[in-house]
Parts: sequence; C-alpha cells; structure tokens
Amino acid sequence: MKCENTGKQPNGKSNNSFQNGCITIIGNGLLAQSLPVFVMCKLICHGYILFTIDAAATVPSTFEKMCCLMKQVYLLITLVVIFVHVKAQDPTVKKIQSEVTRTVKKDATDTTEWTWKRGGTVSVNMTQGSLRNWAAGGDNFSLALNSYVNYFLFYKKGKQSWDNTGEFNFGMVQTTSLGSRKNDDRFDILSKYGYNFDGKFYLTGLFNFRTQFFDGYTYSGSRATFSSTFLAPAYTLTSVGIDYKRTNFSAFVSPLTSRVIIVASKRLSERGLYGVPPGRRSFSEMGAFATINYNQLLPKDINYKGRLDLFSNYLNKPGNIDVFMTNYFAFKINKYLSATYTLDLIYDDDVKLFGEEKNSPSLQLKSVMGIGFLMRIK
Repeated sequence: MKCENTGKQPNGKSNNSFQNGCITIIGNGLLAQSLPVFVMCKLICHGYILFTIDAAATVPSTFEKMCCLMKQVYLLITLVVIFVHVKAQDPTVKKIQSEVTRTVKKDATDTTEWTWKRGGTVSVNMTQGSLRNWAAGGDNFSLALNSYVNYFLFYKKGKQSWDNTGEFNFGMVQTTSLGSRKNDDRFDILSKYGYNFDGKFYLTGLFNFRTQFFDGYTYSGSRATFSSTFLAPAYTLTSVGIDYKRTNFSAFVSPLTSRVIIVASKRLSERGLYGVPPGRRSFSEMGAFATINYNQLLPKDINYKGRLDLFSNYLNKPGNIDVFMTNYFAFKINKYLSATYTLDLIYDDDVKLFGEEKNSPSLQLKSVMGIGFLMRIK
C-alpha cells in the first residue's frame, strides 16, 4: 500500500488526515504529540505516517531519524538475543551429536554376546621321481602325496568356554616295485567345554574321537597283513576334570575318564586286537586321563602345534600308561609355500602287532617331511 502526501486542504489550512489507510501529519504535528513515541516510530519507520512539512511545521526532521535509529537498535538487540540463545544451546546440540555418532565400546563385564575365534590350515605336499637306464638302480617311478587339514572353533562367554579342534592327515606312496601303500591316515576330533571358577582354572568336560578312514596294512617284506580300517580301531573318550588354560597352552587332568575302544570290522574283531576281546566289537575302560596342548609361532616364521595324551586304565595294569603324541611344524617360505614336518608317537600296551611273532606291543613312530602348498583358513 502506498501512502501519498495530501498536503493541505483547499482552504490552505494545515490538516491531520487519514487516507488509504495512512496517517498524514500536516502542520505542527499535533497528532504526533498525542501518540506514544514507540507507536509513532513503528508507524513512521514502516511508512504508515508521512510528514508533510510546511513553513509553519514545528516537527523537526530529526524525529524521524531518531525513530529509525531506534528500529535499528531494536533489530540489533533481537539479533544479539537470538545469537546468545543459540550459543547457549550449542553445547547441548554438540553433546547430542556426539552421543549419536560415538563408537559404542563393549564393557569388559558385558557378557551378552558370545565371542568366536576360528581358523585353520590346509597343507599338501607332493614328491615325484622317475628313472630310466639309471645304473645306480632304484624304482623307475615313485610318487608320494601327503595332506594335512586342521581347523579350530573356539567359543567364549563370560566364565564359559568351548574349544573344538579337528585334524585330518592322509598320505599315499606309489612305487614301481611296491605298488600303492598308505603311509598316513588319521581323523581326530577334540571338544572341551569349561566353566572358569578360579583365575585360569576351568571345570571342564572333554570328548575325544579318533580313527582312520581307509584300510591299513603292516608289511613284512612283500607280505601285507590287514591291520586297520574305518572304525577299527576307533577310540572315544569322555572325561570330567580340571583344565588350566593360558594363551596358546592348556593342560587338562581328570581322575575320572571313560574310554571305549571300537573294532567295527569283523575280520579284526575275531583276532582280538587293540585290547578288545575276540569276537566283540567294543570294550570299555575306566581310568585317569591327561592331555596337554600347545600352539606357538616360533621365531623365523616357524609354527609349532603339539599335543600329548596320557591314559591309565584303573582295571588293567594301571602302571602301563597309553601314550599318544603328535607334533606339527610348518616352516613358512612365502604366502602359499612352506616346508612341513610331522612326528607322531603312540604306545599302547594292548596293541600287540609287532615283534618277531607279531604279538608284542612296541613304540609306534611316524615321521613325514615335505615341501608344498600351505593355506591358512579364516
């Protein structure tokens, strides 16, 4: 809306008038004197009051300037108040933003989630040789293949822990003179569930299963004698005891252990091998058991993994302790190439397959070395 100066009435006299919604002050500005100052300033600065100054006018021009200055001061005060209000809220806003975007860290005493740790290795070694018109002699062709698979799966929640490991070894040798022979075959599962009751000590239940997959033979010259197959023998062990655990090391001891020896093959069960009475497929023993596990990365990229099992049968010659020990070394060459060495030792007084008469126990020893592919499983 535009306000226009109406000037004077036709008779020439000063007049205060209101036209088109605007107040026009003429002459001595008596209307201005009758209004509060802040109302006048508002009206003047927004253009609703216009001054028409004639020779008789007494309203100074500085009044309009003063009103506009007050408006500027009012605007400045308003901006200052808003700025102070925003600054007062700024710490709160920043705190809210930091709470929204902060990284939540799990408290050490929070045990609402299970912690998993898993991994393993796969190793395959192969050697091959061939001869032709070789005066020094030897097999015209030879091939050896050995594989090793290891996998572990660990659970932990508060004072509870559950450790699971599985291992599989298999090896074959092929020569022109001897044909094909198995030189390694083992499948082993170990599971331990424990409850921490004092520092590094756990009340633990343990289960172990060990067997082989393929037919095995003992050799005397070129004569082969059938000695093992899948589940013949197989060993299952169930135990309750105390487990002492540290990083890369554990020692389990149990005074109460049940061991079952299985000979599923009829041919082998009839011979009464592995401590199982002739004709029976299984035999139970009660005794004490201990196992030690150690896994360590040695200097110069050498990884060692070892395990020692000891069992004493309370009911039959408890002084004759059964021993099972396995050792695995991996010498890293590069990311996928390594040299490996395995050494296994077994002594079981009930395994009487050795000696001149093939009816005596003896220390069983297996050693395999090779260079080949190595891959870590995550």
